[in-house]
Amino acid sequence: MHEKIDENIIGFFASFNAGETDQKIVKDYLWSDSGLKNKLAHLKWKNYGQGLQIILFQVYVKPIPYERRNLREIENYRPKEKSIGIPIILDNENFFKLSETDRQQFFAESIVKKLGLVELKVKRNKLDFDILRLITDVKKALNYKKIEKKPVANNGYNSLWQRAKTKFNL
Repeated sequence: MHEKIDENIIGFFASFNAGETDQKIVKDYLWSDSGLKNKLAHLKWKNYGQGLQIILFQVYVKPIPYERRNLREIENYRPKEKSIGIPIILDNENFFKLSETDRQQFFAESIVKKLGLVELKVKRNKLDFDILRLITDVKKALNYKKIEKKPVANNGYNSLWQRAKTKFNL
């Protein structure tokens, strides 16, 4: 049976397919004094409605290919538990090769993006839950600032046709 330990709306679970060093890094990001769980601990489900009581971010560290292929972007809403699970995959490319600042940004962006998917589930299941307020509060708690992707310079070419003419000497 599922027993509620606290009233936090956001929780974290981690599955490791990595060495001790990588495990320690991820555990620190999730559960240390300055980790995500503590940064989001003040967000209680009762402040947002009765329809959802736990959003569980399931962090998969370097999952095997089979597991990676079978993870859904977001799980179905579980009405008995009033919960939803959301996988986040960490691997060398998207996390371990990054700087400290970029890792924090990765987690903040991933959480905010995934909460956008929760918004769709809340609407689809007609849940009594203020997901937009939660997203705003999470952004504040994580000091979230969306980083705009800089447009790629067009190298002086105004159209695909001009690039093709130049490339093929037309």
